[in-house]
Amino acid sequence: MFSQNLKTLRRAKGLSQEELAARLHVARQTVSKWENGLSVPDADLLIRLAEIFEVPVGKLLGDPVDIPEQTDRVAEKLEQLNLLLAERNRRNRRLLRTVGGILLGLLAAAVVCFAAAAAVFSIFPSSGFSENITQETAVVG
Repeated sequence: MFSQNLKTLRRAKGLSQEELAARLHVARQTVSKWENGLSVPDADLLIRLAEIFEVPVGKLLGDPVDIPEQTDRVAEKLEQLNLLLAERNRRNRRLLRTVGGILLGLLAAAVVCFAAAAAVFSIFPSSGFSENITQETAVVG
């Protein structure tokens, strides 16, 4: 798909992410996100990428090369990619919230248990209680 095609074409041209980013006037991290499938470039940048790599935009998006470039088709592909990324981001946020809630619940339970244990042990101090037992044992024995 786009991310793999971009990485392959960039390497074939002998460009680093930083060099490609400089040509496009974007941050290196932006190119990295594109190559890792975390985001996609807008239509203008996509056209500039195609010019840099001397390939049709369709080849960047994974279409066969013999299909003529159509602006509507490119826009549809970009929209599909954006929708997929948005859905994945929603799932990741939902998972993060769930895990965070569980961890927060476990932390609260641990604090309650610790407070309860501290309260129980402060009622029965260990040194006085053991002295009483040893004195009773001495009297019985």
